[in-house]
Amino acid sequence: MCRSVRIVEAHQWAKAHFLVWGGSGAATLAQTAENMALDIDKIRQIAERVASSSGLEVVEVEVCGAGKHRTLRVFIDRLGTVPTADRPDGVTHEDCSKFSREFGTVVDVEDAVPGGSYVLEVSSPGLDRKLTKAADFERFRGQRVKLMTREPVKNNRHFEGKLESFENGKLLLDLSAARKKKMRPNEGESTMVEIEFANVEKANLVPEI
Repeated sequence: MCRSVRIVEAHQWAKAHFLVWGGSGAATLAQTAENMALDIDKIRQIAERVASSSGLEVVEVEVCGAGKHRTLRVFIDRLGTVPTADRPDGVTHEDCSKFSREFGTVVDVEDAVPGGSYVLEVSSPGLDRKLTKAADFERFRGQRVKLMTREPVKNNRHFEGKLESFENGKLLLDLSAARKKKMRPNEGESTMVEIEFANVEKANLVPEI
């Protein structure tokens, strides 16, 4: 197995630690077949197993590209941390480096990424981290979030505001806290909106800058 490591760091408020690890397999499959053969659930289970041993959590696992350009991305965070302007990441470069080594080794041993070569990217989620689990909404109460719903709520699917609460599978947003005026309620309209967690298609934090 031939591996090369390079470190990339993004700029300004979205700065996140990246560790990129190139791995090479023995076989070359058709591009579409390669990605279809990947068991994302298995890869995520490996990632969560490795992360938990170091007090980390797996925020997201994704695969993009195909053939020699396949990239396996894993976003990790430190449990219980809330990103701020002076401390944008709960994890450090050392955390990413250690996780990448351990996770990459297990992935190779268990042949979780079969086929041709691939690139492994491990990074922190950054200030605009995605919110995917109910626990994320509980953890980030009081933070500004942006989200899109599956079904319209009050004839709208796009919302931004302060996450006031998350209880019984429902989140309460204060829309008056939206950065852009067009995202705020009109005068006389309620500033609060309640959204079912099951109706959230995607959501992420909005950096305080």
